Amino acid sequence: MSTRKRLEELRSQRWFAANDLRSFGHRSRALQMGYGREEFLGKPVVAIINTWSDINPCHVHLRDRTEAVKRGVWQAGGFPIELPALSLAETYVKPTTMLYRNFLAMEVEELLRSHPVDGVVLLGGCDKTTPGLLMGAISMNLPAIFLPAGPMLRGNYRGSYLGSGTDVWKYWADRQAGEITEGQWQEMEEGIARSFGTCMTMGTASTMTALAETLGFCLPGASSIPAADSNHTRMAAACGRQILRMIWEDVKPSDILSRAAFENAMTVLFAMAGSTNAMIHLIALARRSGVPLTLRDLDETAARVPVLVNCRPAGAYLMEDFYYAGGLPALWSELRELLRGEARTVAGPSIGEIAAGAQVCNADVIRSLDNPVSGADGLAVLYGNLAPDGCVMKPAAADPRLRRHTGPALVFDDYQHMKDEIDREDLEVTPDHVLVLRNVGPLGGPGMPEWGMLPIPKKLLKRGVRDMLRISDARMSGTSYGACILHVAPEAFVGGPLALVRTGDIISVDVEARTLSVDLTEAELERRRAEWTSPKKRYQRGYGWLAARHMLQADQGCDFDFLETAFGDPVDEPAIF
Repeated sequence: MSTRKRLEELRSQRWFAANDLRSFGHRSRALQMGYGREEFLGKPVVAIINTWSDINPCHVHLRDRTEAVKRGVWQAGGFPIELPALSLAETYVKPTTMLYRNFLAMEVEELLRSHPVDGVVLLGGCDKTTPGLLMGAISMNLPAIFLPAGPMLRGNYRGSYLGSGTDVWKYWADRQAGEITEGQWQEMEEGIARSFGTCMTMGTASTMTALAETLGFCLPGASSIPAADSNHTRMAAACGRQILRMIWEDVKPSDILSRAAFENAMTVLFAMAGSTNAMIHLIALARRSGVPLTLRDLDETAARVPVLVNCRPAGAYLMEDFYYAGGLPALWSELRELLRGEARTVAGPSIGEIAAGAQVCNADVIRSLDNPVSGADGLAVLYGNLAPDGCVMKPAAADPRLRRHTGPALVFDDYQHMKDEIDREDLEVTPDHVLVLRNVGPLGGPGMPEWGMLPIPKKLLKRGVRDMLRISDARMSGTSYGACILHVAPEAFVGGPLALVRTGDIISVDVEARTLSVDLTEAELERRRAEWTSPKKRYQRGYGWLAARHMLQADQGCDFDFLETAFGDPVDEPAIF
């Protein structure tokens, strides 16, 4: 740890400590809010960035958790201030929260820069809030600790556990096939989400909070504590105490985000068979940190890391079971020979030290390296003439027969086209067809919506078909499953090869060979490219206009080009006038 800071070195003292007119104004306004001088003078100021809202079911408890954080800050001798930020409710924000991840990152960076704060506790967990909060905190580089919202309790339906997202898709297919009734569907609707908190499957939320912990931003074991568990409240107070230690010791994101930290995050991602979305977010986080990270780095790691976490959608259990089995520290203990143990954490001990003291309590939920859930097929990166810059797939969640497949394309030009056609009884489609959805990427979506798990045509569902090869430049929910190839780069909207495919073209995928191709000559592709015209951008003003001009492609993390660390000189501290 660094040498302890002196009080006069704290950033907040520039606002409050000076004997001048401006500091008089700062102090008098704090007094105006009812604070006494002894509450804020001569103390570190801690920002609590809260992504709570009335329409975010993953975060509805964060208002209460903020009070627990404040309690911890007061206990440790600090002055807490809550700063609300964009909530990004995955279920409700349209067209997609991904469009606004960079908005949240920008907001976090500027909230921290413009206020008299010395460190920050970040409250989030719903899919894009975790990377958005971390990206902003990394760029500002003040002491920061992440408080994960935590997964909700297990769902329940007639004595069986339900997993958010994963079981929805499964039972929806059964309903479309006429195998369950409307009454049964409503029973599941009422039983699948039994508490506040994020999805309790290994979706994007649980994947990203686990990666935040592995990167070193969380207290040990924090990411899998169920949101409704009293341990979660105690963890929140502990975050409040820990951030004061970090401020005095000046432990910043740049002190923990080494190459080793990102190598560990990649290893854990694949051992969990985590969300495909994490590959985009990890690249964005690394680029903010000045750590080079590419899809090829991710794929090389994926090729040597087996799946050890037996959680849906690639396994059988849910996040509550993972927590009881020992959580992330227990997983680290099984992965010790694959991890960089020297990587630091905000808690003080290294990853290796935390892993050494952890224990697996259920060996079927968290498997060992010699008894994995499956081989190194948690995630895969494919390349070829359809995806020159790469695309991603989760083989562990796909029907094995589709890992190597050739079939004719059935192309949909956008989401509405697909929705209008997919359930037609006269749709010319077989189980061997390859469904293609395009113009739904970072710029085409816009914001790369989670439309990549294309529905199986209704006529095939009635015949018992439950998986097909599906390709898009979109993303899909981390709770989803199936033979879905995603994030095709470059996207069709900017003229990527996916824009040139026509219904009937023969497409081949080979997961083991890491290839995705269409059976067309380069000359034919060039001929079609010459005929292609760029679609019209949806937004002509406002934030959407900004995103359409500055969002990078999926293989580059979808950050805004002007927010990346390498873009321009560092920003000076604000003048206190």
